[in-house]
Amino acid sequence: MSHSIRSVCLQEPKKVEIKQVPYPTKNRDEVLIKIESMGICGSDIGAYRGTNPLVTYPRILGHELIGIVIESGIGMPKDINVGDRVVIEPYVYCNNCYPCSIGRTNCCENLKVLGVHIDGGMQEIITHPAHLITKVPGNLPIEQLVLAEPLTISLHAIHRTKVKVGEFVTIIGAGAIGLMAALVAQAYGATPILVDILDERLDYALKIGIPYIINPTKQNDIEAIKEITNGRMSEVVIEASGANSAVKNTLKYTSFAGRVALTGWPKAETPLPTNLITFKELNIYGSRTSKGEFKEALELLSNGKINPNHIISKIIKFEQLPEFIRKQSENPEQFLKINAIF
Repeated sequence: MSHSIRSVCLQEPKKVEIKQVPYPTKNRDEVLIKIESMGICGSDIGAYRGTNPLVTYPRILGHELIGIVIESGIGMPKDINVGDRVVIEPYVYCNNCYPCSIGRTNCCENLKVLGVHIDGGMQEIITHPAHLITKVPGNLPIEQLVLAEPLTISLHAIHRTKVKVGEFVTIIGAGAIGLMAALVAQAYGATPILVDILDERLDYALKIGIPYIINPTKQNDIEAIKEITNGRMSEVVIEASGANSAVKNTLKYTSFAGRVALTGWPKAETPLPTNLITFKELNIYGSRTSKGEFKEALELLSNGKINPNHIISKIIKFEQLPEFIRKQSENPEQFLKINAIF
C-alpha cells in the first residue's frame, strides 16, 4: 500500500496542521491499528507551545487513542483478534534496563512516549508494539473510551500513595488529571479536597460531587485543610498542576506520616524545606505515566464509577484538531477535555 494518510503534525512550536504522511509499514512484533478516536492532552498543548522539553519537531501528536486492530503482530494479547477495538498503551519501554527488569516499565531508562519522543496517534492508521494494547469493553462510545489513558495517570498516583478508605486526599490542580484523581479517591472510599486557582474549575468540581474545594488565592489553604481534616491535615497529597509553588505546598498540606505523589512536571527546579520531610517523616513518590493500569481504568469507566461525561467538555472531528489545539492553548480554562473522532 503506497497511498498516504492524514495526520496532525506539529512542524514547530505554534505551527500545527493536517498533513499527508506515508501509509505505515509494520514490523512482525507490531500491530496495525485504524484510529477511531483521540484526546488532546496537556502534553500536546505543551508541545504546541514549545514548553515541553522532551518533544522534538516535527512531531505527529497524540497518545490518548482508541482504534481497531486491522493487522495482527507477534506478542498480541491472547484475548485480542483482528477487528477488535483496543486502547493503546502509549509508553514504549525497552525491556532491557534495570527499571524494566523489576516491572517498573513506566520509568524505563529509554522510555519513548507516543506524540512526545516518537510520532503519535493523531493519524488515520498507526503501527504499535503488539503487546501494548488492551481490549476495551463494548458498552461505551469510542470518544468516552479515550479517557482510559489519562485516567491511568490519576490511578497511578492513587496507587503510588496507597490511598485507603476514610483518608483525606488533597489534590492540587483541577484539570482533567486532578479531577479524575479526585473521582478515583472517592471511588476508593477516601475524601478528596481539590485545590486550584481557577474558580471555574473548582465550581465545576463541586457540581459533579467533589465535597471540598479550596482557592489558595482567596482563602488560607492551610487553615482550610486543617479545618476539613479536624486538625490532622491530609494523609495523602497529589500534585497534578506542575506549579513550583504547588510542589512546595504539598509538604505543608500533608499530615505527619503522610504521603505525597508528584505527578505534575514543573518547568524549573523547586527549592523544598526538606526539614519538613524529616520532621513529618513524609513519603514522597514520583508518579510518572502509568503501568498495568488500563484494565482498572476501563472498568471504572464502564461500570460508571467514573462518569466520562463529567470530564469531556467537547467532541470534535479529526479535521478540527489543529484549530482546537490552538484554542485550548489560548483558553485553557474553557475546556477540561477535548476528544476527537473520525
